[in-house]
Formats: sequence, C-alpha cells, structure tokens
Amino acid sequence: MWSKALTYQLKPGRYPEYKKAHDEVWPQLAQAMADNQVNMVIHHHQERLYLYMTAPTEEHFIRSHTGEVADRWMEYMATMMLTDDEGKTITEDMDMAFAFGRYQQELSE
Repeated sequence: MWSKALTYQLKPGRYPEYKKAHDEVWPQLAQAMADNQVNMVIHHHQERLYLYMTAPTEEHFIRSHTGEVADRWMEYMATMMLTDDEGKTITEDMDMAFAFGRYQQELSE
C-alpha cells in the first residue's frame, strides 16, 4: 500500500469554508477517489491541516487527482490556503515516525 502524509496551512478564518467544501466534496472527485481506492483523513488544529492518504499504489492516487475536475478543486482549495508565488498550495511532506497494528504490516508491503 502507498501512503503519504502532508501538512499545510489555511488562511486565517477559512476553516469553516474548507470544512463545508469537504463535507460536500464534488461527486466527480469523490467517484474518482473511490474508483482508485484512495482513502484519506484530514485533521485540523488551529489553522494547520494534517492529511494522511493511502491507495494501492501512487499511480492510483495520481489517476484520482488528474483531469479538469481535480484541477478546478485544487484551484478552489488554494483560495483557502497559504500559497506560493504561483498560487500553488504550500505543503510539507511528513515522514512516518511510527506505525502499529494493521498499518505496521500494510505500510511495509
């Protein structure tokens, strides 16, 4: 199983809109992720977000986030997050420090 963890930061006061957007994730994007067996969870603390995602392979994840709908979603998300000079969300990869139980086995495969 492929996995990735990222952290990124919301612009001040944007969490309610960010949360609403994810509670109402666009059906086409949700279907693309389901079709590619992508799983994710996003945690929120203050204005920082922590994303953990898995898929059978990195290619599955890439397929789920490729195309016009995914591009529009990322542009929309960038309106709520800290971005670089090109308007891309600034993310930082997080290294896995510990895995236990099911994750310990699945992530070592």
